[in-house]
Amino acid sequence: MNNTKHFAYSLVFSFLLIVAGTVGYMLIEGWNFLDSFFMTITTLATVGYGEVHPLTPWGRIFSIVLIVLGVGFFFYVGGAVIQFMLEGRVRALLGRRRLDRKLARLKNHYIVCGCGRIGKVICEKLQRENFDLVVIDKNPSLIETLEAMKLAYLCGDAGDEALLLKAGIQQAKALVAALATDTENVFLVLTARQLAPKIKIIARAGTEAAKSKLKTAGADIVEAPYENGAYTMAQRIIRPTVTNFLDLAFATHRHKDIQMEEIPVTSKSTLHGLMLKDSGIRQKYNLIIIAIKKEDDQMLFNPSYEAKLSAGDTVIAVGEPGSLKRLEAVLNPSETKRQAPDQG
Repeated sequence: MNNTKHFAYSLVFSFLLIVAGTVGYMLIEGWNFLDSFFMTITTLATVGYGEVHPLTPWGRIFSIVLIVLGVGFFFYVGGAVIQFMLEGRVRALLGRRRLDRKLARLKNHYIVCGCGRIGKVICEKLQRENFDLVVIDKNPSLIETLEAMKLAYLCGDAGDEALLLKAGIQQAKALVAALATDTENVFLVLTARQLAPKIKIIARAGTEAAKSKLKTAGADIVEAPYENGAYTMAQRIIRPTVTNFLDLAFATHRHKDIQMEEIPVTSKSTLHGLMLKDSGIRQKYNLIIIAIKKEDDQMLFNPSYEAKLSAGDTVIAVGEPGSLKRLEAVLNPSETKRQAPDQG
């Protein structure tokens, strides 16, 4: 039985004990309701006001039983109340300490500032891919939701330098600015860029005019969800088949048959230095290579079979999720091994 139910049952039993005492005096002594209720309360509270009316022998026996049951039970209720209050406070303190220790250990994680409609979707997508996350939001009503999602969180103003440092911004891989207003996001980006000059910042823009301001403030990538949503709706009308394919290719749910993924190539890969025709990617993994992004940001769309895979490249492939994972284990073996315990 949890403490909340335990506390509730104690209050119910206390009420029933008072009712039983009042009815008992009314039946045994023939007193009215007020005298019987007053006698019950004084007996249970042991305040020693004396008897309301002289008691009969059966009335005295009933009073003795009421005192024994009542005093013991009220001590029990008092203990339950104290336990309920203390354990709730202690649990909150211990939970906060565990969370603080977890935050102190995080590295190469993602910080999502703002857990509204956009921020929540971002958190769900990143969490599904086993990325380490820290959420910052000033709305205390979201704490229960974030705890249910098993996310590390900080409640407060995302633009506060102390809060960003506590979230580990100097060890983080990227920060997402998804606050409610463009003004808040611009200030957040400025603050984050000063604290961590090398961190990657992705910012949400509510208007077209805010894009340039966020870029100037230091955002690496600026997205306008409403503008993108309108563009996608138009594309569904103009090119429905293309958008259906993209829905499949970019889907992150594990039950989807097709996914598009970008996989970095490291120097430890056995395919490093090989041409696509010699890599066996198509034959072994049944994947389609859409493009190869070179280290100098040159993008090779539909690369030829003579295109060479080099360390620093990023391979963009389409296929089944399991095949993509196997290819990642070959192209980026060190990262795959590092993430393995989190997936297990």
